[in-house]
Amino acid sequence: MNKSVVTNKGTVEGIEKGGYVVFKGIPYAKAPVGELRWKAPQELDAWEGTYKADTFQNMCMQELPKAEHPFMGRFHKEFYNNPEFVPGMGEDCLYLNIWVPEHEEGERLPVAFWIHGGGFGGGYSSELEFDGEAFCKKGVILVTINYRVNIFGFFAHPWLDAENERHISGNYGILDQIAALKWVANNIENFGGDSKNITVFGQSAGSMSTQVLCSSKLTGDIPAKAIMQSGISCDADVLYTPTLKEEEEIGERFVELTGKTSLEELRAMSTEELSEAKAKLDDEMWKTGRGLVVVPNADGYVLEKTVKDVWKEGTMKDIPYMCGVVTDDLGATLDEVKEGKTGILMEECKRWAATREEKGTPAYLYHFAHELPGDDWGAFHSSELWYTFGTLGRCWRPMEQHDYDLSEEMVTCWTNFMKTGDPNGETQIQEEKEKWERYTKENPYVKIFK
Repeated sequence: MNKSVVTNKGTVEGIEKGGYVVFKGIPYAKAPVGELRWKAPQELDAWEGTYKADTFQNMCMQELPKAEHPFMGRFHKEFYNNPEFVPGMGEDCLYLNIWVPEHEEGERLPVAFWIHGGGFGGGYSSELEFDGEAFCKKGVILVTINYRVNIFGFFAHPWLDAENERHISGNYGILDQIAALKWVANNIENFGGDSKNITVFGQSAGSMSTQVLCSSKLTGDIPAKAIMQSGISCDADVLYTPTLKEEEEIGERFVELTGKTSLEELRAMSTEELSEAKAKLDDEMWKTGRGLVVVPNADGYVLEKTVKDVWKEGTMKDIPYMCGVVTDDLGATLDEVKEGKTGILMEECKRWAATREEKGTPAYLYHFAHELPGDDWGAFHSSELWYTFGTLGRCWRPMEQHDYDLSEEMVTCWTNFMKTGDPNGETQIQEEKEKWERYTKENPYVKIFK
């Protein structure tokens, strides 16, 4: 098993583990700093010698959940309380990580391309709950990526339009994701991966990003399959899907809060100053009921139309999909959660599946209804991540055998889908397990993980 791999920009050396090699912090684009702030990611220069891919690199600038926060403190305890898994922070953040299982020379393994969540305002590729070991055991390569978030990734403004050859702005975080996806398509065969079998998947904002990548012409035929976990927009107004003009209006308000009068002054601001202004904008948006608004926009280039319009026209990638929710998910009402029912996001998943059925491509739907042990938070937004990545051993909760069995089932379903486009795999997962049927109008099957 090679721990040194030649990429199109130079040699990288990973860390050999039992049964797999992990490559941490490989750069996939130039650092978007200085004059490159708020510009599309730029191609890397080649390097000489060997790049030691042994350390998780910076997350994008963001405000991590604080332990003392009345609500977000729970997420701090859940995912951000282990300093070992909290890397540095900065604008120099365009790095990816790759977990490669042992494989035969010439073998081409399926590839899973993970986009983290965080409301387009936070999150990073090496969070506590993410790891590729369980996927490697199933013969799947995992790639996780950092991309620009919050004001660094999604700031749209007429000043930026004026300097851009297409007269657009925002979407830098999505352009980062596309650059990383293209890097993987161009290089993953050197790691033993199959560039024709890449599954793009993500949760929350990562799921919304996956929908964008599957609705954009810029990704071509790279995504072979996609999984969208707890974040999809078809017909409902639960998630914001703005036009460029709408996002520019948010950007103009942001500039007012900075007190700056030119793009040069904005680029001269420190990351801390920009983050302070973004915090003021967030506070204002939440108080006025607008919520998360610094997000991807339909600019006519990355997205020719909003993802909702793409759904209505049925012009998303014609590939197999898995979509699902947790019980206490975005947009779910208190009554729905108390009764263990799914909310508006599941209705969106069903709408997506119905469009796929018309095109003759499969969509598989799931509901994660398992209430996690250790407190009364239930099946909360993001809770399935411990199970889909098989990282229960890192969690503070008193996990029981059922939790480990459930995680094994979910990892198997996810990796089967990545291999074949069917979560059941080439054969039934286990004889005693019910087959996960595709969702159709005649057979509206939703797999329940409980």
